Amino acid sequence: MAMMGTALATPASAVDPQPAPGPRVTVEYFPEPGGEGRRTEVPVTTERAAGRSTARTADPTAGTTDGEVNELSVTGPSADRLDVVIIGDGYTAGQQDAFHTAAAAKWADITRVEPYASYQGLMNVWTVDAVSAESGVSGDPSVDVTKDTALGSYFWCSDTERLVCADIDKVASYAAKAPEADLVVVLSHSAKYGGAGYSGLEAEGYPFDGVSTLSSDNEQSSMIAVHEIAHSVGLLADEYAYDGYGTWPSGEPADINSSTYTTRQMAAKRAKWYRWLGETDPTGGTVGTYEGSSYYPYGIYRPTSNSLMRALNVSEFNLPGREAMIAGFYREANALSSEVAAGSAVLRTTRIKVSQAELTGLAAPELRWYVDGVQVKRAKGLTGVVPAALGVAADGRTHTVTVRSEDRSASIRDPQVRAETTETLTWTVKASGHKPRTHH
Repeated sequence: MAMMGTALATPASAVDPQPAPGPRVTVEYFPEPGGEGRRTEVPVTTERAAGRSTARTADPTAGTTDGEVNELSVTGPSADRLDVVIIGDGYTAGQQDAFHTAAAAKWADITRVEPYASYQGLMNVWTVDAVSAESGVSGDPSVDVTKDTALGSYFWCSDTERLVCADIDKVASYAAKAPEADLVVVLSHSAKYGGAGYSGLEAEGYPFDGVSTLSSDNEQSSMIAVHEIAHSVGLLADEYAYDGYGTWPSGEPADINSSTYTTRQMAAKRAKWYRWLGETDPTGGTVGTYEGSSYYPYGIYRPTSNSLMRALNVSEFNLPGREAMIAGFYREANALSSEVAAGSAVLRTTRIKVSQAELTGLAAPELRWYVDGVQVKRAKGLTGVVPAALGVAADGRTHTVTVRSEDRSASIRDPQVRAETTETLTWTVKASGHKPRTHH
């Protein structure tokens, strides 16, 4: 069982991986289960732990499943989905089944949280086998333990016990084996609590912006990924504060869930989360303006007393955060598709079939059909139509058929977010028959 408590200083005798020359990026970590986050900078890549021999008698990946890609949850083409790639570190050739089991368990943990639960139909999840020479990761159970692993992940990163770093170049090389990699999760083979969230990686030239690391066999580490993915997908700010930061020094932030406005000001300006003010929140309590957010304790407010963006001792996003996450899922994925290419010309007798992502719970997708811009109400909800049956006439003229999908979820109140959830596909119906005669 992982010891709870704040991170400890590194003992003088520690054998710590040495930072490789190159860029540093910001990571977020949670020093204790259920606690608030902290941020620091770490190198993007690391060299093997000092003092460890790099000599090997054989390539540990030879004749193994190293680099093999498997489907954990594939709901549609990658072009229409948010693709999550899970890679294991510290799993030997004979432990890849254990990695697959851990990956499935972690994804199940993540998708128990709303709105991941309702909108997982907009995501694909892939696993990539990374075969390590040794089982486990460096820094577990103690700081002097070093392991030879595929991704070089280790505890005690930047002298912080619970901060788990990895070599992002190696992570990227394995993630690239999946069909797409929008987000990456690294499972470090350990029961010790720990993890991290990397951000800003696209600015360093990587094809993904976010990487979450977390210990594979500690049930409390799952919430780290839930929180970190929310930064990348929902564009949510951290809602915790550092005591020493004082008063917010700037104007109104762009962040969805942080504001300099009080409740009265927000309502008067009809700004930020004003549509949710006074509502009972799934985190407990009421949506309002609570001082302390975006690392500053004074002069800036968050929507609720607590939420997943403040601390990991709750398992809910607040209502504004939930809405932002839904908007993010739709920004990254398409809920509506068809094998009949949108924009193409079809006949009156062509059967047009569309597919909707399988969304549940909070989601309320609604399909509507239109001919020449006029809704055909009797076709509401149909996933297959024939233009002639919709009322397209054989009158010698071309017509258009449009299908529109809109999420009517009660978790959405902002019209701009509603617009994010709205998708349309349109086809031109070729002219057939004869134009009516014009009498002079």
